[in-house]
Amino acid sequence: MPQSPFVARIGPCRSFGLGILASLIAFSASTAVGQAPSPQVTAAATIQGRVLDSASRPVSDALVRLEEVGIPGSQETKTNAAGAFAFSALGTGDYRLHAEKPGLGSRTVAIPLLPGGEQKQFDLVLLASGASEADAAGSSPAPLQAMEFADKPTFTVAGVTDWTAAGGHGSDTSLRTSESLARETLTLKPERPGRSGVDQTNNAGKTNLSESDRRAALAADPESFEANRQLGEFYLRAGRFGDALPLLQASYRIDPANHDNEYELALALKANGNLSQSREHVRKLLAQRESADLHRLAGEISEASGDPLAAVHEYEQAVRLDPSEQNYFEWGSELLLHRAVLQAQEVFQNGVKAYPKSARMLTALGTALFAGAHYDEAALRLCDASDLNPADPEPYLFMGKIEMAAPNPLPCIDIKLARFAGQQPDNALANYFYAMAIWKGQQQPADERAMQRVETLLSKAVAIDSKCADAYLQLGNLYEARRSFEKAIGYYSKSIETNPELSEAHYRLAIAYDRSGQPEKARQEFQLHERLRKQQADAVERQRREVKQFLVDGQPTYPAAH
Repeated sequence: MPQSPFVARIGPCRSFGLGILASLIAFSASTAVGQAPSPQVTAAATIQGRVLDSASRPVSDALVRLEEVGIPGSQETKTNAAGAFAFSALGTGDYRLHAEKPGLGSRTVAIPLLPGGEQKQFDLVLLASGASEADAAGSSPAPLQAMEFADKPTFTVAGVTDWTAAGGHGSDTSLRTSESLARETLTLKPERPGRSGVDQTNNAGKTNLSESDRRAALAADPESFEANRQLGEFYLRAGRFGDALPLLQASYRIDPANHDNEYELALALKANGNLSQSREHVRKLLAQRESADLHRLAGEISEASGDPLAAVHEYEQAVRLDPSEQNYFEWGSELLLHRAVLQAQEVFQNGVKAYPKSARMLTALGTALFAGAHYDEAALRLCDASDLNPADPEPYLFMGKIEMAAPNPLPCIDIKLARFAGQQPDNALANYFYAMAIWKGQQQPADERAMQRVETLLSKAVAIDSKCADAYLQLGNLYEARRSFEKAIGYYSKSIETNPELSEAHYRLAIAYDRSGQPEKARQEFQLHERLRKQQADAVERQRREVKQFLVDGQPTYPAAH
């Protein structure tokens, strides 16, 4: 019997990639400037709780301040003898809660307030001024549905080391697949961050202006803060970062006190590669007011600057201030990228508990579970992700890859990939991955009807995408198993023509030549395979050296794989 086809390198057909850029329209919707919230009174919405000292004893007569984001002023109250406080009759909006006494202060809690007369409970811990955020993490938050940071991590990222001898579970194929998927998980992130923690400027009625309208306004008044800002923001949303930067710099020069504009300037600087200047603006904004969005942006800048240790701490701080879906995702992705696999599992698990309807959180959790050799659980989480939005191709592409690399067939995968192929019959990867799931599930001897279905699906994949080198390779494997060496050689040759760097195709072609009595051609292909294998192994090793691996103190709650 020929070597199992499932050890082949798995890569997407060239016309289909895992990286789908998030729409800048979504960025526009989430970052639209000037849509200041209009408070709507809800039925007796209440924020209440207690103020405690570091020994968890109630603190009386502490000043508790509640600020609504984007609304000047604040509400204040003092705690009673039991340390309790309450704010009632609150409108819909985003709030910040803080407690203090002379020489003492709590961390500021970000509260997204939902309509419907909800009651939210918070315990604030007073510490001496200058105490660390970690010391203040003892506050008891509301339920996760209210986006409170309840599941505190059981680990601390203490340092980084060069990853010259990567650890991992399973075969080298599984390890390489997990590394690849860790990088591809980053493509699930939105193109632009939200801005819930940055003050919004009142630009109501201007956000729908066209580019020509904005350009005309700037031509009429080149020194106008609003005209420069409006056009710069338009270009920023459109991904025209080079055009946005000078306009946002001009508006910053005119009014350096506008925090919202400075945040957008930091985004534009980062997008244009001016990391040090972007960092300076973020630090300035953080010195004036902490926000999760600013910490997240600081994390992005640190990662881009080659400082993943600083980045992961910034992402963790963003989650502490605002345990949003995006912030959980950024934190977990950073851990996974730098091979803190069990810690990434913990963060993504907490993210899924808080956001059970997030397909990308479930997909990321599946990737982290696969990296830790929890193959069956990884499959189940990816299947759950595909059920949330069956038309979304991303979870299927991830499950197709893990099915190919896992040592045994995985639960639910074949059913979901069948759905993928049925829903998207003109998607080459949908047909390819479903074919391979059928093949992998076959016992020996394989069912002939099932194998005919495999051939039909693979043939359809290359008909849809003539550059699908992996499908040609597997068709060659299919005919080699049938001892139809001439057809196998034809498919292997086509695979190599499509992707000359596909070392597995050279190896298979060498075997086919050898078995068909062409030893010289076989020798040449074996040599090509060995050269490519060495080059690719060296490239993997270089890539691993470039990735800093996190050194972690403490053990996550998720059990290790067996």
